[in-house]
Amino acid sequence: MTKKAVVTGGCGFIGSNLIKLLLAENFFVINIDKINYSSNSLNLKNIRNSKNYKFFKKNINNQNFLKKILIKYKPSVLFNLAAETHVDRSIDNPESFIKNNTIGVFNVLESIKFYLKKSTTKFKMIHVSTDEVFGDIKKNKKSKETDGYNPSSPYSATKAGGDHLIKSYVRTYNLPIIITNSCNNYGPGQFPEKLIPKIIYNIINNKVIPIYGKGINRREWIHVIDNCKALIKIYKKGKIGESYNIGSGTILTNLQITKNILKIYKRSFGSIGKKVKIKFVKDRPGHDLLYSLNSSKIRKKIDWKPKFTFSAGILNTIEWYLKNSEFYNLKQKKHFLKRLGLSK
Repeated sequence: MTKKAVVTGGCGFIGSNLIKLLLAENFFVINIDKINYSSNSLNLKNIRNSKNYKFFKKNINNQNFLKKILIKYKPSVLFNLAAETHVDRSIDNPESFIKNNTIGVFNVLESIKFYLKKSTTKFKMIHVSTDEVFGDIKKNKKSKETDGYNPSSPYSATKAGGDHLIKSYVRTYNLPIIITNSCNNYGPGQFPEKLIPKIIYNIINNKVIPIYGKGINRREWIHVIDNCKALIKIYKKGKIGESYNIGSGTILTNLQITKNILKIYKRSFGSIGKKVKIKFVKDRPGHDLLYSLNSSKIRKKIDWKPKFTFSAGILNTIEWYLKNSEFYNLKQKKHFLKRLGLSK
């Protein structure tokens, strides 16, 4: 019997890559996405007509709709990826992050609580959170699943709020949920306001590459396919009520990221334009210096480890953007070019 999976936020970067992997494993996938600025129809252009795929343009805050979908399709898993994710945008407009990242989680939880009272289907929810909930950490430290939350931005605070709600519903209502906290994802199909696709876009288009502050902020990076495979494996083998960190162990400063991408691009695709230079710009408020995860739990308990090296992952990512130039030419373009400092 074909297993059914609901993916919220499935037209986004991680969600769309997850859906493709689920379809490859013969899941019937129900994608629920409200389609905002970072959603992209190109991410799923090759599966729209799949007999095992169904899309609904809806917001997760529509609790009645969620309940109807769960009752109708009786999924065995719900992957919750619907979220506002960009720190800069959360500083400019925190209200939308509260609505989607915290209140949205509440509505998903209430819908699942309702569904479990009506269904006998064996079910889990996998909630996709972030390493940013742990906040700025000290040099050489790695955040463990048991560490306290210390968010620094409206984005990370609203994600932390969603995580806390989930933990309370697991304990109070015995809901079958697992939380994942992953490090920075990169790879094909990522919206170009994020660091790595922004760098690639500027190289392709012969533009200056803006880097916050002095470029010393350090992040852990994982290819999106490695992250999505971890999510599926956690669904299959993870323990209800637990949290799992998903990290690669690859920790680089923003300046190192930029220089690595420039090096890989020159080595694999030839020379770059004369205007492609690093430009340090004013740092954003409350910019954390370091996020890093202790991922020993998932490696030991779930028997998972990443497959992509950073160099191979970046090469794969650059190749995708070069082959999918139309990704940058959708109507969203006018909304993000000015923000990225790319407008003429």
